[in-house]
Amino acid sequence: MGAKRLKKLFDKPRKLWDKQRVETESGLKDEFGLKNSRELWRMQTILRKIRREARRILSKKGSDLDERTTKLIKRVNSFLIAKPDFTVDEILGLKVQDLLSRRLETLIVKKGMAKTMKQARQYIVHGHVSIKGRKVSSPSYLVKFDEENEIGWFKKPLVVEASA
Repeated sequence: MGAKRLKKLFDKPRKLWDKQRVETESGLKDEFGLKNSRELWRMQTILRKIRREARRILSKKGSDLDERTTKLIKRVNSFLIAKPDFTVDEILGLKVQDLLSRRLETLIVKKGMAKTMKQARQYIVHGHVSIKGRKVSSPSYLVKFDEENEIGWFKKPLVVEASA
């Protein structure tokens, strides 16, 4: 049996050196502690696919509309929108920041387990963070709402020294 061929998980922008886009992406990379533009492009691609499916459902194209609608709502409800009763229209209003704020790296800083995004990234990559007792070593892991309270230290807790 042959090896599985890997596929690219992101789409590059059409205009790679567009000044306005580069500045916007730079701000997002600083705000959310992203390592490079590929991480941002990956999140944009995920969001683009979700929004594309929502537009297709709203235009009533294709078969199994009810099944596709419930699948999409279930997927978005697990990690993007916490409201139990939302519509497909609200999916179109989502922004990249909504998706980036659900990354493990961002949530660790919000919970106070790390002071900075770089520190949070280091804790995750070095294997100090777990979700439901399972070690997670990917800073870009999208945390579901039911997993959010289960974020903790792996094995023993680290003491974050309060320096002045």
